[in-house]
Amino acid sequence: MKYKRILLKLSGEALMGDKQFGIDNNRLDEYAAEIKKLYKHVQIAIVIGGGNIFRGVQAERGGMDRTQGDYMGMLATMINSMALQASLEKEGMDTRLVSAIEMKEIAEPFIKRRAVRHLEKDRVVIFGAGTGNPYFTTDSAAALRAIEMQADVILKGTRVDGIYTADPEKDPTATKYDTLTFDEAYNKGLSIMDMTAFTLCKENDVPIIVFDMNKKGNLEKIVRGEKIGTLVTV
Repeated sequence: MKYKRILLKLSGEALMGDKQFGIDNNRLDEYAAEIKKLYKHVQIAIVIGGGNIFRGVQAERGGMDRTQGDYMGMLATMINSMALQASLEKEGMDTRLVSAIEMKEIAEPFIKRRAVRHLEKDRVVIFGAGTGNPYFTTDSAAALRAIEMQADVILKGTRVDGIYTADPEKDPTATKYDTLTFDEAYNKGLSIMDMTAFTLCKENDVPIIVFDMNKKGNLEKIVRGEKIGTLVTV
């Protein structure tokens, strides 16, 4: 395997599958099957968004206090994290759910050394509740946890097979990048992660691979070193 320890970033919207809202159990099971291919071969950390349930930014636009909305979004990530944990354990994987906000009945508090130890014992560690702070996205949480866990790479699973010059779902002339530097992505105005997350990855030399998570086998191929998706490096 090319990578020994990965951080997989999944969007909450991806869990909707063909639904308009909430969680598609079939999609969850598909993701669990893909992750199982790596289990025991690679140390796996996961951060998942909550956009399929609630977004703090949307709440702010509706007149709600941004801080309140962001905390509600963090709770949404915990719902997704618990659902993913259930699917992973159904596949026979040993997992730990770690929350940035204390919820002792359902998750461990985030303690760096303990989380690293779980990874070393081949447990899949799911980090929920973002960074535990408002005004930070789950992209920022993924970048922060990847740095803290000393992950080799962030694998950002999306529904497109990489980074394009424009949105390929809207512009048929859009062309795909195989590789980019952080500076090139910034100068071209490509929206890969929010700027906080992007800066954290650049300053700490954590590469990002954007790929299509919905295509079976992609996750395993990337970890084995095949050139799938778009690689962003320093």
